[in-house]
Amino acid sequence: MNRLMPTYPPPPVCFVRGKGTRLWDTEGRCYLDFVSGLAVASLGHAHPVVTEALASQAAALVHVSNLYGNEHNEPLAAAIDALVCGDSPDEHGGVFFCNSGAEANECAIKLARKFGGRGRHVVVSAYGSFHGRTLATLHATGQPTKHEPFQPLPEGFRHVPLDDLGALTAAVDPTVAAVLLEPVQGEGGVNPVSVDFFRGARRLCDERGALLMVDEVQTGFGRTGRWFGFQHFGVRPDVVTLAKSLGNGVPVGACWARDAVAAVFEPGDHGTTYGGQPLAAAAARAVLAEMVRLDVPTLAAKAGDRLAQGLAALPGVTSVRGRGLLLAAELAPDAWPGGSKAIVAECLAAGLLVNAVTPTSVRLMPPITVTDDEIDDALAILGAALARALGGTGTISEQP
Repeated sequence: MNRLMPTYPPPPVCFVRGKGTRLWDTEGRCYLDFVSGLAVASLGHAHPVVTEALASQAAALVHVSNLYGNEHNEPLAAAIDALVCGDSPDEHGGVFFCNSGAEANECAIKLARKFGGRGRHVVVSAYGSFHGRTLATLHATGQPTKHEPFQPLPEGFRHVPLDDLGALTAAVDPTVAAVLLEPVQGEGGVNPVSVDFFRGARRLCDERGALLMVDEVQTGFGRTGRWFGFQHFGVRPDVVTLAKSLGNGVPVGACWARDAVAAVFEPGDHGTTYGGQPLAAAAARAVLAEMVRLDVPTLAAKAGDRLAQGLAALPGVTSVRGRGLLLAAELAPDAWPGGSKAIVAECLAAGLLVNAVTPTSVRLMPPITVTDDEIDDALAILGAALARALGGTGTISEQP
């Protein structure tokens, strides 16, 4: 009997091995992975640099707790700070390490509340956003249907329509400590934020003394074609939350805040048993060094252009949205019984992993190291699935 809590549907397949962009299941079948563990395995599976870092660290020291230091925390924080600050090297910030994106956002919310002070604690986010599943980050998430089973949720959260600067302006009153935005809404449907809205949010926060906090959990570390999604807008955030590809599969998250904001925390204000522990931090240092060596933003921009152009040419695809290698193909409405989930199932049967991010759209987020041939193979499988579903002559390919 399965003893797991039913928080996910029964898995359609069980994987036992990975290499690069490919996975193998318990039956030995090979799949192209265009989900990447939900935008986590940006360097692909079983990357030798990350494997070596993990093996070496596991043989030396796995955990000591944050009552003591370890050799990786400060260099890793400095590497993150350098990437976030980018072309503004005179501006620096502090980093808090944790285990996940939700925990990074929890840290950001607590930081905003202490920075704002009593009576100024509200966080404003956008409808369609996703910021985590803890009680606080769930309420920050702009998806009310996800809230209902867990009411009452913590107070202090407000939502506005995405790209509605007028609504955001009306929402940011003297009780607001921060505005929390994703550069591209990942779990909400791969919805890119407009330049005008993002820049307007920065101006509004400056005018009213609120923090601009950017959730880069899914978009960070090169996936959008820049090191961070906010860099597409030419703005400087006050707080940035990170996770997913930071560890390439090893659970690790981080919250960066500019120095004046980070300084409001004092010992005892926040903490974690495992955050920044040696094994995770060693892996993250190896990941970042390899990402810099490969120049992953350039890789993501180039591969993303190829994938987006290919998706737009497929039968039944009405539009493609996203940035870099975080893309969604919108399907013609009512073209398929079962919608995008049916197409995802067809692709899985043919050896391609993609994700039904909305009832009518398919999300693709392969490793940033994906090759041109792998992109073309994935497009052929998805195109055949769409053509067959549309009643055409296309047939689903065998596994790649």
